[in-house]
Formats: sequence, structure tokens, C-alpha cells
Amino acid sequence: MIDANNVAERLIVGLDLPDVAAAEKAVSELDGVVSFFKIGYRLVFAGGLELARDLAASGKNVFLDMKLLDIDNTVAEGVENVAAMGVSMLTVHAYPKAMRAAVEAAAGSKLCLLGVTVLTSMDDRDLTEAGYGFDARALVERRARQARETGMGGIVCAATEAAAVRAIVGPELALVTPGIRPAGAAHGDQKRVMTPADALRAGASHLVVAPPIVGARDRRAAAQAIVAEMETA
Repeated sequence: MIDANNVAERLIVGLDLPDVAAAEKAVSELDGVVSFFKIGYRLVFAGGLELARDLAASGKNVFLDMKLLDIDNTVAEGVENVAAMGVSMLTVHAYPKAMRAAVEAAAGSKLCLLGVTVLTSMDDRDLTEAGYGFDARALVERRARQARETGMGGIVCAATEAAAVRAIVGPELALVTPGIRPAGAAHGDQKRVMTPADALRAGASHLVVAPPIVGARDRRAAAQAIVAEMETA
């Protein structure tokens, strides 16, 4: 069970690493500081699903970042199997039909479904190129309303939109923000970023941090510094 009052449990470290051995090393180095880990495509395709099961079985919280989007039956069947893995969170692209199928499939489980609004690597120009008729903020807000209406457990959005989304979804839904960068850290491929303390002040419930921690020379110290900053908020 996730304790929302424990700041350290609101930090999710993205295991954006090439293989399971590297991920297990990072988890070991962060033991006692971080208990929540994100596993995405890169690691999933290198044995990360078994790692997710193992971490969940050992008492860690796992955020499986699969961004599901397919026909309704396929989404539902995928969600049913993920729920059986014991992970804490799963992402679904925030298309209404996909979210409705996912919510129905997850009913009765402890799996928190997160609707992905607009990727933090995208800006207004990217959305125009993709054919959307909304800018990033308008599309995020639209999808946040739809996620709330379909009964999702939370939202994934950039921290720059967290305050607006929190006003839409209310206090109960999880609001998970990737693209978190401590002051002075490189932005990498992220275009809409915010510092940890500012993201919490804006209404985020959980922060996803990857390169600033897993890419640090001293991962444990990097994570401790971020937790300390979160505590100031």
C-alpha cells in the first residue's frame, strides 16, 4: 500500500536502464531510500516483466509504464493480466474507449490505472504536426476530464499542467508527473519540465525521476537530495 503522506513513497525512480542486471543494481543501491520504481518499454523488452513481478513480490511498488492503446478487448485482457502481477500502477493512453475498457477490466483489483494525457516530450508544435486540433494544455485538460469521468485512478501529465489538472480531477486521483528535473539538471528529451518541490506545490502526488538519479555517479545521494527537496514542499 502506498502511503501518500510519506514523501519518499511519492518518488518513483524510472529504471530506464538497458537490462535487468543494471536495474537490479540500481534498486539495490537505492534500498532504504526509494521503494517505488517505474519499468517502461526499454526494460520490459529485456526481461523487465519478470523483474516487475519480483519487485512487487518483495514489497516494492511498481509502476508499469506500458501506455496501452488498442481495441477494447485487447486492452481489457492486457489489464487483467497486469492486475494479476501485483504491480501498483499501469498507464493507458487517455482515449475514452481504451480507458473504459481498462477500468472495467481492473474492477476489484488494487491496480491504479493512470491515463496518459500528452507526453512530456511533446509541445504544441508536435501536436499540430500529429494532427491534433488542440494545444498541449487544452488536450491535457480534455483528457483529464475524460479520465475522471471514466473512473481512472489517476493521470499522467507534465508538472507544468499539474495545477490545472488537479483543479479538474479533484484531490483523490493520483497525479503522476514525469519530466522532473532538479535545478540545474539537463532536460534531455523533455520539453515541459519542473523541479521536484515546484511539482508537488502544483498538485502532483507522485514524481517520476530517471536520468537525474539512475544516471548519477552516486545514485543514493542523488535520490536523497531529491527527497530532501520534496520535503521542503
